[in-house]
Amino acid sequence: MLEFIIISTLNGVTYGLLLFMVSAGLTLIFGMMGVLNFAHASFYMLGAYIAYSITRTIDFWIGLLVAPLLVGLLGMLVERYLLRRVHRYGHAHELLLTFGLAFIFEELIKLFYGDFPVNYSMPAYLRFPAFSLFGADYPFYRLFIGLVAIGMFVLLYILLSRTRVGLVVRAAERLPSMAEALGHNVPLVFMGVFGVGAALAGLGGAVAGAFFPTNPNMALELGVIVFVVVVVGGLGSIEGSLVASLMIGVFSSFAVGLNWSLARLLDLVGLGDWARELGGLMTLTLSSISGTVPFLLMLIVLLVRPAGLFGERN
Repeated sequence: MLEFIIISTLNGVTYGLLLFMVSAGLTLIFGMMGVLNFAHASFYMLGAYIAYSITRTIDFWIGLLVAPLLVGLLGMLVERYLLRRVHRYGHAHELLLTFGLAFIFEELIKLFYGDFPVNYSMPAYLRFPAFSLFGADYPFYRLFIGLVAIGMFVLLYILLSRTRVGLVVRAAERLPSMAEALGHNVPLVFMGVFGVGAALAGLGGAVAGAFFPTNPNMALELGVIVFVVVVVGGLGSIEGSLVASLMIGVFSSFAVGLNWSLARLLDLVGLGDWARELGGLMTLTLSSISGTVPFLLMLIVLLVRPAGLFGERN
């Protein structure tokens, strides 16, 4: 039992930190600009594939540096020449545009790289265990993913709360007309925020793609969960995004390994056999519905606190 708790916690924390790397950019974009960017997870996928291409021809570390920059530049172009044109028409047009972009990015990846996973992996010198637990080696690269995510959080927090750039960004978010009257180029700020958000997702893809499978479906696998993280954490809150990511990661990790069911719980009061005869929901194990855990958490949080864990009440 102790082994299960420790390993599940470690795996949940590293998975949660990966979710944070992807969701941090969407938190900025969604919270500040109100843009329903369904293509955000596609930037995560593009970061992985661009890093893979650079790694094959140049170097792994160059790929980790260049991929986020290219993805961020692409994000700025998307905001400047596509989203800005439809922003005045409301959220529905933004949603449809980014939804279409997600499909276009996916089909372009399939066109150039095929339908199957590519062989993007970490260098051999990074394939070593960080430590051993219960006779099993825990890979260092999992910890590396977590360290990158923590570094990203620290930099974002300092940037937004301790620098003049962060002050301008927060002013443009809360009072854009006043910020523009003070001489700040609010459209340029929005374009920069969108580009930074895309770059953060690209960095997540570049780092995680070397450990987890890099395939055309990787955006679809994380896309909905990332929105859940943003909603649970609270719109625009980096701290909330981190806490929500860790909660979802840990809860999901534990749920995968638990074979609990209502029938098993009813065994405590002697009604387990009766519940098993009923079947259906009574015998459904938690591990078989582990994929619903993030959405259940979102439902509970929204019922208790509609603005999210760290969101501001209107």
